[in-house]
Amino acid sequence: MVRFAALILAAFVAAAPLAPAAVAQRAPETFAPLARQLLPAVVNISTSQAVRPRPGRPDAPEIPQAPPGSPFEEFFRDFFNRNRPPGQEGAPQQPQRPQRRGQSLGSGFIIDAQAGIVVTNNHVIDGADEINVILADNTSIRAELLGTDPRTDLAVLRIQTDKPLSAVPWGNSDEAEVGDWVVAIGNPFGLGGSVTAGIVSARGRDIRQGLYDDFIQTDAAINRGNSGGPLFNMAGQVVGINTAIYSPTGGSIGIGFAIPSNLAQRIVAQLRDGGRVRRGWLGVNIQQVTDEIAEALRMPGGARGALVARAQEGGPAAAAGIRAGDVILRFNGVEVREMRSLPRIVADNTVGAAVPVIVWRDGKEETISVTLGELPTDPQQAAAPPAAPEPARPVELTGLGLRIAPITNELRERFNLRPEQRGVVIVEVAPDSPGAERELRPGDVIVEVQQERVSTPAEVQQRIERLRQQNRGVALFAIEGAGGQRFVPLRLRGERGSPG
Repeated sequence: MVRFAALILAAFVAAAPLAPAAVAQRAPETFAPLARQLLPAVVNISTSQAVRPRPGRPDAPEIPQAPPGSPFEEFFRDFFNRNRPPGQEGAPQQPQRPQRRGQSLGSGFIIDAQAGIVVTNNHVIDGADEINVILADNTSIRAELLGTDPRTDLAVLRIQTDKPLSAVPWGNSDEAEVGDWVVAIGNPFGLGGSVTAGIVSARGRDIRQGLYDDFIQTDAAINRGNSGGPLFNMAGQVVGINTAIYSPTGGSIGIGFAIPSNLAQRIVAQLRDGGRVRRGWLGVNIQQVTDEIAEALRMPGGARGALVARAQEGGPAAAAGIRAGDVILRFNGVEVREMRSLPRIVADNTVGAAVPVIVWRDGKEETISVTLGELPTDPQQAAAPPAAPEPARPVELTGLGLRIAPITNELRERFNLRPEQRGVVIVEVAPDSPGAERELRPGDVIVEVQQERVSTPAEVQQRIERLRQQNRGVALFAIEGAGGQRFVPLRLRGERGSPG
C-alpha cells in the first residue's frame, strides 16, 4: 500500500505544471501583425545570364529547366518532349536563337531604405549578367552589385527608386536560443512572398560548407527560392539569412540553415563600404585536439583548443614564434573551445592588429603576441625545414606495430618522398596494431615524437623509452603523409607504464 501511494505521488509530481520561466514564451495566436510589418521589406531577386549553346550543337540552345524539386519540373519536361520524333525527345525542332537568357529566383531583404541596400546570398546572384529586385508590390528594379563574399555566401545590392521603401533592423543572433519562435519570409519556387514559422532547432551547426560554418538550424519551412531571405525573431529583427536546406527531395523536411546575423552584419558592412572583405590571417594549419592528444601533452581539463600542425612559412604565426605542436587555447581573449572555431575567431579580428595568443607548450601556458596579416586568396603551404639525417639500421617499434628506417635514396624513390623530406620513414605497419588503428601507412614519415624532432630510428626509440620510464601511456607523433602533416597519438601497448 505504501508503494502504491508512492507511485501515485510520483505521477502527481510528474504531471505538475512547469515553472513559470519555462513557459514564459508561448505560441502567438497569430503571426499576422508581424507578417504585415515585415513583408514590405522582403524582396524577390531575379537574375539572368547568357547561356551558351551546348558543345557540338552550335545551333541548339539548352532546354529551359525548372529548378530541381519544382512542382513545374514535370511540366517543362513533358512540354518539350511532346510530338518529338523517337530519339529526339528534349530537343527543340526549330531553334530560334543561338543563345538565350537563363533565369533564377531567390530572396533578399532591405536593410537601408534611404540608400536602397539589399542583402541576399552570393549563390543567388553568382554569375548573373543582370540582377533585378522585385518589391512586394511587384515593381521590378535593376540592381547594382556592391560586393560578394563567397566564403560566407553573402552579397550586397543597391537599388534606386522614387518609391518609398521599407527596411528591417538587424537583431542579435547570439540571443536566439534553441526553442525560440522564428519566422522565415521568402520566395519559394518563385511563388512570391511567403511566410513560414517555426523554432530555432539548434545553433552552431557545421554543415561542411566552409571554414566559417556556424549556422542557425530551424524547422521553419525553407525551400528553393528562399535563399537570401531573412529569418526573424518575434521582435521583427533579422537574426539569420536563410541559406541552405537538408533534403533528399529538394523540398523542406524541417531542416533549414541560416547565417547568424552577428556574422552577416560585419561582412555586409565591409561589402557595402569597400566591395570586399578583409579578414585576419594567422597562417597555421590546425587539427582537432583529441582526448589522447590532450593526455599526451599533459593538458589539464581535457581536449580543447586547436593543435598547430604547421605554422606556414612567412605567415604571421611563424614570424611571432608559434610552431607545430603548440595548442592555441585563447585568441585575443576569446577561448578556443574546439578547432573549427579558430578560423572564425581569427577572421573577426582587425588586419594589422597585435593580439595576444595563449598556447599550451612544453606542459605550460605561454602568451605570444601576433601581428595579424590579411587572409590571402590562396595561402601557400610551408615547406618542411631541412635537417640532415644520420645513418641508422631499420628497427621495430615494439608495441606500436611499426617498422621504421632512415630516409635513403632507395626509400625516397620507392615512396616518392620529396628531396627535402627529413625524418624517419615507416616501411611496414602490422595489422591490428596501434599504428594500423590510426591509419598509418608505409611511406608516412615521422618528423617528431612528443614535439621533439627525430632524424634516426634510434632517436624515435629513445623518445618512446623515455615516455615509458615516465609511465606515460600515449606517445604523440608528428606524421607527414600524402595529406600533409598531422599529429597522431599512439597507445604504448604491452610495455612498462602502458595500459597494456
